[in-house]
This record gives sequence, structure tokens and C-alpha cells, in this order.
Amino acid sequence: MMTNLIKAINNLFEIYFWIILVRCLLSFVPSIDWYKQPFTFIKDVTDVYLNIFRKIIPTLNGLDFSPIVAIIVLQIIQYIVVYGLLFLK
Repeated sequence: MMTNLIKAINNLFEIYFWIILVRCLLSFVPSIDWYKQPFTFIKDVTDVYLNIFRKIIPTLNGLDFSPIVAIIVLQIIQYIVVYGLLFLK
């Protein structure tokens, strides 16, 4: 039972990682209308997390490096949570 929960939590972290990565790649396509689905969903889901880092990390010459830091922090949190649960198991 606990193993399935750990796998599910790990999968949620992985899905969120890929959604952030897709968001970053889509930001290079200038013709995307962020107010149409599925782009609105991707933007709404990821901007909640990314805005935390955008407040801390300034853009340099128009480049936003906050997603890189956000992904690294997400991976660290994933490691702590998943291996913490494995340790408690």
C-alpha cells in the first residue's frame, strides 16, 4: 500500500516536471495564444510555482532563468519527499 502511494507521489512530481518543461519550450513559440486551451491550463498550473522564483531571480537581457532554478528545487523536493517516505516505510 505504501509503495503505491510513494510511486503515485513520485509520478505527480514527474508529471509536473514535464509540464514545466513543456511550458518553457512553448515560450519560445511566439504565435501561441496563451488564452486558448490547452495552453491556458499549462500556463495556470505552472505559473503558480514559477512566479515564486520569478520574484527572486531577475531576468537577464530578456531571458528568464527562473524555470531552471524552479526545476532544480522541484527535483530536490521530490528527492526529499520520496526518499523520506521510503525511509519511513
